[in-house]
Amino acid sequence: MQFAILSSGTGWHVADLARAGRELGHTCTALDFRRLSAGVACEPEPLRDFEVVIVRTMPPGSLEQVVFRMDLLQSVEARGTLVSNSPRCLEAAIDKYLTTARLHRAGLPVPRTFVCQTADEALEHFTKLGGDVVVKPLFGSEGRGMVRVSDPELAWRTFRTLERTGAVLYLQEMIRHPGWDLRVFVLGGRVLTAMRRHARDDWRTNVAQGGRGEPVAVRDDEAELALRACAILGADVAGVDLLYGPRGQKFVLEVNAVPGWRALSPVTGIDVARRIIQHLAEKRHR
Repeated sequence: MQFAILSSGTGWHVADLARAGRELGHTCTALDFRRLSAGVACEPEPLRDFEVVIVRTMPPGSLEQVVFRMDLLQSVEARGTLVSNSPRCLEAAIDKYLTTARLHRAGLPVPRTFVCQTADEALEHFTKLGGDVVVKPLFGSEGRGMVRVSDPELAWRTFRTLERTGAVLYLQEMIRHPGWDLRVFVLGGRVLTAMRRHARDDWRTNVAQGGRGEPVAVRDDEAELALRACAILGADVAGVDLLYGPRGQKFVLEVNAVPGWRALSPVTGIDVARRIIQHLAEKRHR
């Protein structure tokens, strides 16, 4: 089977998927998302030689570039090619505000969140959110670009700087967690594996930011919450982050529709890339 892996380079995850594909008798070709093109009533027809398209990243770009890439994925999917995750899922999951809003609307527990475009509004809600917030980029992963702000003067400087860059200000109340969170990896409507991520001299638990992972068997209620979050967004392959608050309450922090497993695989002993390729090949043949 012919797999296309859309990325912005040949990083570790691309190489791991290609390795798993070779072992299973498939061909995996890495393509740069930024160099894709399409024709209407003429050549080229995008990605026509592939049966499965795996989206590994959505590179930064202008609004026009990002919209075109999503349009292209929708066109490919409409032709009958399996796209993972689906364009509809990616549109929601890549956008933290849209993800959080949909989860909340469906009744799932999420941290109190405020999103705005001006520093004045952000400062007002900084106080309403308890004077201790996490400022996150609207698009981003692995904990990059997140800043914890608990000082009013620093909050003002942070919000003003972001406003001047034209960024959307995404503020989320700081949940005083027990020093760890759960990353639940969901594949095909089931929990494949999970790990507990411990913070290391920081409030962030992301392994990419210095956290430490350990394997864990999720409880039924944790699995149910992760699966519900994926179902709401239509995510077939996802990493769901669950966090416990100071009174033991659970929160869904994120549903990552382009999840990594570089730390997860060695921690849990699961060959995640192989399981992804197997799942998508079987799904394509159904």
